[in-house]
Amino acid sequence: MGPIHLSDRFKKALQAAFEYHKDQERKGSREPYYAHLMSVSALVLENGGSENQAIAALLHDAVEDQGGLPTLEIIKEEFGDEVAEIVDGCTDAYTHPKSPWKGRKTD
Repeated sequence: MGPIHLSDRFKKALQAAFEYHKDQERKGSREPYYAHLMSVSALVLENGGSENQAIAALLHDAVEDQGGLPTLEIIKEEFGDEVAEIVDGCTDAYTHPKSPWKGRKTD
């Protein structure tokens, strides 16, 4: 497999992920939350995912953590239907504040 070439859209998504989550930390640690998003995106790319899938990985928590449906609309406008559909599929809360994690995962 050759090198992965990412477009300016990926760079834009990386910046958007940072902006959406810059004030968040991972639960139980001091690690910046966007480090998790970069790790998920890297896993997508390492396993043969497309650029759109890697972009969606960067943005997969933006809707539930940062603004709900209006954020999903911004993602759709900025990154297209495919990315927005993937992000929507990863979203389990559209309101802020969202309900506790365990309840969202068991419903």
